[in-house]
Amino acid sequence: MNIQLNGDPLEIADQATIATLLETLSLTGKRLAVEVNEDIVPRSQHDEYQLKAGDCVEVVHAIGGG
Repeated sequence: MNIQLNGDPLEIADQATIATLLETLSLTGKRLAVEVNEDIVPRSQHDEYQLKAGDCVEVVHAIGGG
């Protein structure tokens, strides 16, 4: 299926979860936030949140500073 990832088209496996997507992108365990269709998805839901064709996903890396 096709989704939009940070504004670019991406083909992923059907019934992929956010966790699957992050694993595919080699981002597992990184400090980041994930937004699907303008709603932030808590990290606790990444394993169960199934993506759908046409979803707009934004992955933002958390950067510390002061």
